Amino acid sequence: MSESPAAARGQEVRRRLLAAAVELIPERGWTAVSTRVLAERAGVTPSVVHYHFPSLSALLRDAVVVAMREVLAVADPALSSARSPGELVDTLLGSVEQYTGADPLSLLFIEAALAAARDETLRAGMGEVVAGFQQRLTRALDEHGVPAAEATAAVLAAAVDGLLLHRSLAPAPDVEALTVVLHRLVDQDR
Repeated sequence: MSESPAAARGQEVRRRLLAAAVELIPERGWTAVSTRVLAERAGVTPSVVHYHFPSLSALLRDAVVVAMREVLAVADPALSSARSPGELVDTLLGSVEQYTGADPLSLLFIEAALAAARDETLRAGMGEVVAGFQQRLTRALDEHGVPAAEATAAVLAAAVDGLLLHRSLAPAPDVEALTVVLHRLVDQDR
């Protein structure tokens, strides 16, 4: 059974609203995104925003959680195809290279983390995405026989998050040196 034209239009409007939020949050900051500006960017009237979402805050939260899921899902094929724990580390560190700390996605997640400190619903949504990624990383580490796979996954995920945050504050650290350090977490022969 195919979707009705009205439902398809509604889904397209929702997609445009979410995409506009993902663009505007890094450009203006979380608190400077207004319904009017968001609607204008999405090419709709402000009333349409509230037709599709209960509030502007709900729309911003959904946009961030969807973006986080998409970014972290990119690592999934590499997690399942890595031939060693070291390859898992290389994959995680390789994913950091594309983010400068000043690029739109970095700024989006920095803004969202700040907003999550005061928004329990956002914090829970972001936490759920992070927990899901850590579970997938735990399974991959466990499949390679890494001891304390769950704790190691938590440390690796936090290290990568920290590296991304630090890129916005200081020059990027030497990835080769970081690789050596993080390999020690998963290398059973050291």
